[in-house]
Amino acid sequence: MKWWRDAVIYQVYPRSFADSDGDGIGDLPGVVGRLDHLAALGVDAVWLSPFYPSPQADAGYDVADYRDVDPIFGRLSDADKLITEAHARGLRVIVDLVPNHTSAQHVWFQAALAAAPGSRERDRYVFRDGKADGGPPNSWQSVFGGPAWSQLPDGQWYLHLFDTGQPDLNWDNPEVRAEFEDILRFWLDRGVDGFRVDVAHGLVKQADLADWHLPMIPLTTEGTEGGARPPMWDQDGVHEIYRRWRKILDSYPGERILVAEAWVQPAERLAAYIRPDEMHQAFNFEYLEAAWTAAAQRSVIERSLAASAAVGAPTTWVLSNHDVIRHASRLGLPVGTPRPNGIGAGDPQPDAGLGLRRARAATLLMLALPGSAYLYQGEELGLPEHTTLPDESRQDPTWFRTNGASVGRDGCRVPIPWEADAPSYGFGPSDRSWLPQPPVFAELALDRQVGVPGSTYELYVAALRLRRETGLGHGELSWVDVPGEVVAFRTADLLVLTNFGATPAQLPEGAEVVLASGPVAGREVPTDVTVWARLS
Repeated sequence: MKWWRDAVIYQVYPRSFADSDGDGIGDLPGVVGRLDHLAALGVDAVWLSPFYPSPQADAGYDVADYRDVDPIFGRLSDADKLITEAHARGLRVIVDLVPNHTSAQHVWFQAALAAAPGSRERDRYVFRDGKADGGPPNSWQSVFGGPAWSQLPDGQWYLHLFDTGQPDLNWDNPEVRAEFEDILRFWLDRGVDGFRVDVAHGLVKQADLADWHLPMIPLTTEGTEGGARPPMWDQDGVHEIYRRWRKILDSYPGERILVAEAWVQPAERLAAYIRPDEMHQAFNFEYLEAAWTAAAQRSVIERSLAASAAVGAPTTWVLSNHDVIRHASRLGLPVGTPRPNGIGAGDPQPDAGLGLRRARAATLLMLALPGSAYLYQGEELGLPEHTTLPDESRQDPTWFRTNGASVGRDGCRVPIPWEADAPSYGFGPSDRSWLPQPPVFAELALDRQVGVPGSTYELYVAALRLRRETGLGHGELSWVDVPGEVVAFRTADLLVLTNFGATPAQLPEGAEVVLASGPVAGREVPTDVTVWARLS
């Protein structure tokens, strides 16, 4: 079986993973120094969020140079060493690619600013004249809040679906397409095993740039404006781009992969990105956002597996990443609460104990599902969102562009703890940390959990080991009817059961629990607990 069809891939957010030099910002040498942790955890690959030169208007997702490393993260030689050292430990390396937009400091955009309207330089981006009334070309709003257009002194406007420092590229331009094909080859030649493609559903815009008056969340939903897709998301033209990219990756040895960050619904639309001649995986955000109920969880699992199977692809499961509230906190909110974009000190606070209990259950359920799974750094420690981060510490552009109305994503990006009694909880050699760490991180630090029975870390280690030994990632799923608010299925040689109900669920006669997310007495599975069991 191809490695990526059932791989467990660990996301490293470099600035918050490990700091080697004490400046308070994580870096690539820091990642190298912690690769043994990932090997011991039992993951198959690491995905690195952007480390390229950038003015950091959006934490590196505003790329100024796609073929180098920002000095805050190290040097290009450090990236080479990371790839070599990861491979030596049996870990594959996936890097982030940001093709929807560049930084405003990119040499191309600087040339566009210096050039005249209608020039070759401006055609690489989405420049347009304004409306007759002097307003922007259309009504689009930025995902981060505020207008999606900014005007230059010469009167033209440029599109930025995100921050003003992230101008959108024009993917109808052959130069843009050729440039990114060359960027792919640059990193493939250096040995990377694949690319996670940022905003993969956004590269191509509807040709007429039609007005759109609904919120500019990066999500295609059904039933909006007569069922039409938003003109800036999930346009059919993106698939031609990825078919060309797939041919490039297939020309290299070692099964290199493309992973789509595509906020696309329904599942059948998402499956179009993972047809045999396009991408290999696409994040299942519908699963991430599913309510913590048996009905919602079973429904999304069934729908996702069916859509992926229709195109011969694996389903790719995910619960947390650098853009959403950590699931140890998100699941501590009342069931049915819409996912907020961050939680601040003045917002309703999640139930920390309940959130962690459900997070452990959700992870054990996810890791038993057929397909590939993604873990976000620190979730193996049970880290919560930093929900009381001081406003003066915030750096997410969403916070500033909405004038504080949207808290933003900083709370899930706080540097992670390695040693309870060390400065910055072992994040680096000094007490500096680019975002402040909450005191609870001390008790959740890695050194407080290694070898401790029942700790979240040991639960992850055991789950990943059993997943690999029993082949859960490429098992066949068959549903089992168990009384109560329960999701239960057979896969490989295990019965997997999650109890969402208020009363204990009963395991079948002869079931032997081999792993559980919480304490289990006999055959009774308590509320918000997942068990893996063998039947005699």
